[in-house]
Amino acid sequence: QIFDAFKSRLHDSNSKVNQVALETMHKMIPLLKDNLSPVINMLIPATVDNNLNSKNPGVYAAATNVIQALCQHLDNSLLLQPFCTKAQFLNGKAKQDMTETLA
Repeated sequence: QIFDAFKSRLHDSNSKVNQVALETMHKMIPLLKDNLSPVINMLIPATVDNNLNSKNPGVYAAATNVIQALCQHLDNSLLLQPFCTKAQFLNGKAKQDMTETLA
């Protein structure tokens, strides 16, 4: 329930709210680690979809940091399918970033 509400902040049209949500997510990942597995299929799209193609450098950097934190603190087998799906259907810089992360 908490992440259902948090997800909408990751899609917020206000870039400052969006950036703070991403920075908060970055701080939460090391604390929650593999306990995020039930919500990972919701969090990755919310983090990646608009944020990795953002023209706002703060939002883009925060989204990149979240992806890196996920890779560092979660089991890679949990991330493989959602990352592959995102890499397949994204475009622009986000597609390139996700492909490099998968590699």
